[in-house]
This record gives sequence, C-alpha cells and structure tokens, in this order.
Amino acid sequence: MERVKFIEHKGRRILHLDFTHARTDEVLAIIREAKTVIAAQPPQSVRTLTDVTEIKFNTETADAMKQFVAHNKPFVTAAAVVGITGLKQIIYNAVVKFSGRNLVAFDSAGPAKDWLAAQ
Repeated sequence: MERVKFIEHKGRRILHLDFTHARTDEVLAIIREAKTVIAAQPPQSVRTLTDVTEIKFNTETADAMKQFVAHNKPFVTAAAVVGITGLKQIIYNAVVKFSGRNLVAFDSAGPAKDWLAAQ
C-alpha cells in the first residue's frame, strides 16, 4: 500500500499521507518519504490530507511529527487532518502550536478533500 501519494479531487492535486494503523517505525518511514516528496514541490503549492486514524503515537513519533509539519511549512498551502480522536488531540494541539501551522481537523476524508479542493 502506498502511504504517500498524490490524488485528484475536484480537479485539484492533493498529497495523501496515509498513517492509518502505523507503528513507530512505519510512521518514521512515512515521514521520511513524505519530506522528500514535499520538498521537491514548488513553494506554497501542496495541499495535504493526513490520515492519522489508529496511528500508534509515542514521544518519538510525536516529536518527529512536529518536526515534519514545521519542515513542510514553506511548501504547503493547505493542510487537512483526519483521525484526531482521544489523546491524539493533545499531540495535534502540540504540533499546531510548535509549527505555527493551520492544520484543519475533519471527522472524515470526504469533507477534508472537499475543503482542500476549495483552497
């Protein structure tokens, strides 16, 4: 399964970052791949849809995610996140605060993709 891939929605290109059910080693690998893909894009040109449903977070992955989101700031024009439930809300809040980014949380991918396409 591809975890980092561009998709089309309503004529807009969106980078889908699929962290669903990922363990620590998988989260770190997805971040490495995504950083490479994102850094190869023009500034302020990327719309991201990040799905963290059932992701396995710990201190290492939370720190990596904070660094990742900060790294992407020059490239990402709009960012949506799906799967923020329970304790992940605390990590989400920390990532947003650390990165200074506006990451918009959605309950499901459909509305997130619609919002991204409108940006």
